[in-house]
Amino acid sequence: MTFNKNKTDKALLLPALWAGFVGGNLSSFVKWGTEVPLPPRTPDRASPPAEMLRDLGVDVDHLTYVYSGHIVPGGVLMVHHLFSIFFALLYCVLWLRFPRIAMGQGVVFGLVVTLVFHGMVLPAGHWAPALWNLPRAEIFSETIGHMLWAWVIELMRRELMPSAFADVRRDTKREPVAPVSDQQAA
Repeated sequence: MTFNKNKTDKALLLPALWAGFVGGNLSSFVKWGTEVPLPPRTPDRASPPAEMLRDLGVDVDHLTYVYSGHIVPGGVLMVHHLFSIFFALLYCVLWLRFPRIAMGQGVVFGLVVTLVFHGMVLPAGHWAPALWNLPRAEIFSETIGHMLWAWVIELMRRELMPSAFADVRRDTKREPVAPVSDQQAA
């Protein structure tokens, strides 16, 4: 499949973008939510998104807000959320051309993103220590968080790009299973 002036390609792209948008929004909350029981950093370190914003000249303290009596770092939340939406859109669009991106129900994609960001991008920007200098708890938290994050994106991709796209998948080696009716199941 190529993204030319083909109407079929455009018809496939719209559901992919919708799935990426929905998946990115939902997975953002999942990723953020994993950081409550598994805080990724020690209390003495700022979060990488806060460091990025500071480097861009943004005063992250002015982006905080209070919700239900809790101080919420709005700037960090915004970076996390935009990151999720961007990579979910990318994932769903890439899936149209490279369905293998969904290996392990998307979890492999989450592991790759973890390695790229926490192994290269964040240390290169001086927003976080090199991967080998991170505490094991941080590596564990970020890995679990990104695995769940990517899995939610894949679930939304499957749900919002239903069986009409089965011919595009090309990643299945077996015949699709026919749906079972209620009478057959009984």
